[in-house]
Amino acid sequence: MPGEFTTAGFAMTDAPGACEPQGLMGQPILDRPAFEHLTMAHRREIKLHCYRMMGSLHEADDLVQDTFLRAWRARSQFDRRGSPRGWLYRIATNSCLNAIKARSSAHRILEQPGRPPTEGRAAGGPAAELAWLEPYPDAELPDIVDGEPGPEARYETGEAVRLAFVAAIQLLPPRQRAALLLCDVLGWSAVETAQLLGGTTASINSALQRARATLAMRYPTGRPLQRSQPNSEERLLLERYMQAWQAANLQGLVELLREDATYHMPPWRDWYRGRQAIHDFFRTVWANFAGYHPVATRANGLPAVAVYARRHQEPEWRAHSLHVIEPAEGAIASLTIYVGPLGPELFPAFGLPPVLV
Repeated sequence: MPGEFTTAGFAMTDAPGACEPQGLMGQPILDRPAFEHLTMAHRREIKLHCYRMMGSLHEADDLVQDTFLRAWRARSQFDRRGSPRGWLYRIATNSCLNAIKARSSAHRILEQPGRPPTEGRAAGGPAAELAWLEPYPDAELPDIVDGEPGPEARYETGEAVRLAFVAAIQLLPPRQRAALLLCDVLGWSAVETAQLLGGTTASINSALQRARATLAMRYPTGRPLQRSQPNSEERLLLERYMQAWQAANLQGLVELLREDATYHMPPWRDWYRGRQAIHDFFRTVWANFAGYHPVATRANGLPAVAVYARRHQEPEWRAHSLHVIEPAEGAIASLTIYVGPLGPELFPAFGLPPVLV
């Protein structure tokens, strides 16, 4: 169709018979092939940036589409003297800031603020009215080659995708969050960030100082603990975790936890701290299903498991929960299990079917 451009799942249409936008010298600017190449090259890193800003995989998908739609419509404003990557980040960041203004909650959570850990049976129930932080599939992470942080970055790429880090930066006001991501994660200078976000360099430095102070309260060193690359010890831990679910071995599962381990279960309000407290909770729900079937995956740079469950008197294995595991020194330091109804809704994003056949 004349005037239509389609790439990576979205279509853009100009008015019938519209010409390509012209530059100062009368040459087409970012024609369709060039724009398609640009979007393909930067799609994954722009999506990850939107995820970090929003804390939501689904919102990130929508905002990537919005970013490229806006970029296509505004392609005549790009004169090739600046960085196309920076141009896309500016559009994406502003789209995220606008989306945050339009929603009821400015940030997403892994635990309800001020809620103490639960002991025994869960009583909080699913809290659909709260905005819960979602996990991010490793299959969607950008290649490091083009997305390597600049020299100003304070965080390694692997650190800045961890579930705990994304949860921590959600505590920041939106503009501070954007400044910290652009400067400390992506490595933009304060001058470049001011050009991207608008405002002065001084205002960006001020926002960075406040953002870093907030993170310092969450992390004494101002950053999460660094993780090594997956190794044989981590793979063994994952295998033992899956075997415990496969065999319905509650004691074997609990033995994999550190004494001070934490357990969160979005969208339920309840969370638990300590091996014994986690054991006492699982004991109340372990027999609700006739069996469990785990499938290995990865989320937020961490080992993860998708668990299918079979109810008593039913033959089907249905999507049950998505588990994100934070290993430390050969044991599980933190366990986040996305349970129903949120957990099964996440399976398609990880390329997993709702029912095993």
